[in-house]
Amino acid sequence: MDGKTDGSTGSEMSYNDVIDQIGMGIDAAGVLVIVAGAVIAFVDCAVRASRHEHDVYRRFRQRLGQTILLGLELLVAGDIVRTVASSPTLTSVAILASIVLIRTFLSYSLEVEISGRWPWQKRGQSAAPEPRA
Repeated sequence: MDGKTDGSTGSEMSYNDVIDQIGMGIDAAGVLVIVAGAVIAFVDCAVRASRHEHDVYRRFRQRLGQTILLGLELLVAGDIVRTVASSPTLTSVAILASIVLIRTFLSYSLEVEISGRWPWQKRGQSAAPEPRA
């Protein structure tokens, strides 16, 4: 066997391993953000509830939703790094596209839940029509 072939295969495997580790690191950061944010949101909610503040549930949902959105963005970034930077195949790109589509839908749904409006609407507009009196 030729020494060049063995060396290039070893460096290619090393490159793919590094990319995979980076992607897994970004995924771990996404999970950590979601877990830590959920704990912080829960503790904040408990403190506010113990003080008998109003609107505690809404604030909890907003903070938790923002945390989940940030975590989802990191998880998508990890998937993109692993799929695009390593050896992309038609199947892996199709799977990535499906994952991104699902997570994008979740992000938009969470955004509507948090802010009460679609991301492309102005701040004063509501996603739901106003009830008529």
